[in-house]
Amino acid sequence: MAWSRYQLGLAALMLLTGSINTLAAKWADNFSAAGCSGTEEHGFQHPFLQAVGMFLGEFSCLGVFYLLVWRDRQRPEPSMAPSQPFSPLLFLPPALCDMTGTSIMYVALNMTSASSFQMLRGSVIIFTGLLSVAFLGRKLELSQWLGILVTIVGLVVVGLADLHSSHDQKHKLSEVITGDLLIVMAQVIVAIQMVLEEKFVYKHDVHPLRAVGTEGFFGFIILALLLVPMYYIPAGSFSGNPRRTLEDALDAFCQIGHRPLIALALLGNISSIAFFNFAGISVTKEISATTRMVLDSLRTLVIWAVSLAVGWETFHGLEILGFGVLLVGAALYNGLHRPLLACLPWHVEEAGGAAEREGLLRGENAAINGES
Repeated sequence: MAWSRYQLGLAALMLLTGSINTLAAKWADNFSAAGCSGTEEHGFQHPFLQAVGMFLGEFSCLGVFYLLVWRDRQRPEPSMAPSQPFSPLLFLPPALCDMTGTSIMYVALNMTSASSFQMLRGSVIIFTGLLSVAFLGRKLELSQWLGILVTIVGLVVVGLADLHSSHDQKHKLSEVITGDLLIVMAQVIVAIQMVLEEKFVYKHDVHPLRAVGTEGFFGFIILALLLVPMYYIPAGSFSGNPRRTLEDALDAFCQIGHRPLIALALLGNISSIAFFNFAGISVTKEISATTRMVLDSLRTLVIWAVSLAVGWETFHGLEILGFGVLLVGAALYNGLHRPLLACLPWHVEEAGGAAEREGLLRGENAAINGES
């Protein structure tokens, strides 16, 4: 069945905003500007402040949720089911995981390319699968175990591509290796977040936008408060600001004052995460969870293509190979091989299509906030 204009618009919005989210963050990282008190020009390396902005974008989803509720109540026959009572503190543990994982990933983005950043995030299915078996008692199908194995191979190929391309980029080899390892480590935390959400949050049937907004609220408040002690914690060579502290928000605002385009990049990052979450949830509802997973994979290709076009990266065939292998791994894990097998002439349709669809949704099992 052909997509309607509305469905096409949602798919385009998800692909566009998902790509902008990573590209805007990397654009901000590439800026250099003078800081406070006349300090010399230096790179804009403020990952924790950027993470605060991302949570602000997620927090704004609460406003979208209440707007949708208000519009629904104006109709003669409201379609949205009334919310079940729940404690917002249920979202605190997942929000803490989100906050930690996101901060680590923004640190890593300063050390590696935008395309590798996006590709390596695909490793989350490895840890999600293993943790769901260990803590949720789930039994993975053979295709899902195969998907995990293929994903591991894809990660190795992407890592080799990064090692090969590090000589052509501004990042040192040690930085690239550290950045890639941090991204993979962050996916362990993201997987824990997913398991926590499924075990304690999903059973309350909370609207996804409300869930995103509530996690964003906790992440924004906690991380914004943590910026104060981070201003005084020494970080040595790990830090990118002149004071060599874990985070210097004042230096960031001074740099923004000297280079207003940094504010545009940050605004793109903040607004895109809100629209991306809304579009992703709507695509799942209006089209399918499979389409959402495919679009999420396609944005990796968009990010890679734009990075090449603007000169942030150089072309390496291994990266294309790694992306292809990761795509196959994600497709196997999420059950995308089933529709292909269904097209084969010797395929016999099995009963229980609804159960198969449910399994696919469990296989995708993206975190409530599709982008962190």
